Amino acid sequence: MNRNKVAVTVNPHILARVDQLVSQHIFPSRSRAFEEALEEKLKKLDKNRLAKECAKLNPDFEKSLAEEGLSGKIDEWPEY
Repeated sequence: MNRNKVAVTVNPHILARVDQLVSQHIFPSRSRAFEEALEEKLKKLDKNRLAKECAKLNPDFEKSLAEEGLSGKIDEWPEY
């Protein structure tokens, strides 16, 4: 996978903590530590966005939509 270099400004306390994790071999490098942290944050944001969108749904409408076509007799259903 291709990677791009970026320059970031980081609080010295955060950088010291990252360096500590690297020295403890929890991460192989600063870059990997920051990459994993960003990836985790982005996943959380996506999950929150999905939850917010789902909250907008009308449960009664969604149920009726899911059950649409199920009201017929089972013998009228096509064979699979």
